[in-house]
Amino acid sequence: VPAGETGELIARAPSIPAGFWRLPGKTHKDFRDGWFHTGDIARRDEDGFWFLVDRKDDLIITAGYNVYPREIEEVLYTLPQVYEAAVVGSPDDVKGEVVKAFVVLKQGQRIDAEGVIAWCRTRLANFKVPRGVEFLDELPKLANGKLLRRVLRDRERGKR
Repeated sequence: VPAGETGELIARAPSIPAGFWRLPGKTHKDFRDGWFHTGDIARRDEDGFWFLVDRKDDLIITAGYNVYPREIEEVLYTLPQVYEAAVVGSPDDVKGEVVKAFVVLKQGQRIDAEGVIAWCRTRLANFKVPRGVEFLDELPKLANGKLLRRVLRDRERGKR
């Protein structure tokens, strides 16, 4: 893609293996025509530097617009009351998906869903503003602290 636009980062080099050990399905999906499809969404600037934007699996498509959760999460983290935040697509009959935020508040802090949405509305395009906010005591994570966004996404899809 042209500089400044986003696309999936793919790579080919002698140091990249030909596939995943004992995972033929994943190998078939991620290794095509000699290229390794990383699943990372990236953009290249005018100077040739690469920036990771998000993960392809995390992309939210709402009413035909691509929304990267990280952008919304960065806005949520600017809210003084927010300790942690995660954003996923929630199924919607009209738009396909809508943005939903999961928020953990700092100890002793208070804000309601309308306050979170109002904060986002002044900082994001309308289609990126969360349509729902759910407050949690903690976000699901691996033992190393990495967010398990998939758990939240599966939870939302299971509500249908």
